[in-house]
Amino acid sequence: MLDLSTETPSDPLGVEELISCLRQRWRATYDLQLVVRRQRLYLQVMWAYLEQQSFPMDEVTYQEHLAEVLDVVNRLGLAAEVRQWITTTRDKPRLGKALSLQLRAEGPAAENLLREFLV
Repeated sequence: MLDLSTETPSDPLGVEELISCLRQRWRATYDLQLVVRRQRLYLQVMWAYLEQQSFPMDEVTYQEHLAEVLDVVNRLGLAAEVRQWITTTRDKPRLGKALSLQLRAEGPAAENLLREFLV
């Protein structure tokens, strides 16, 4: 289990921390995507991962992609929820099945940001 005792709920989630969480949890650095479905925003952990020969990104591009995803998560104020979910979900991404976490915004600023994705 990951030790998150040094983190506070308001600490933004960084790329290196996320990669560490993914590797500790599943022993692979899975791709993450933001997906809009039925007027809701989801964070999905995909089944493809950096260590695969067929993975379409190199390590630098992968880290840049994660930074973009985390920018949204952090701006929504959901870093703590994402940390908790990654460390506690019982599922594992597998071919054809991504893991999904609905990103629920709280407060007017977060709701406005969320609306940007749902237009």
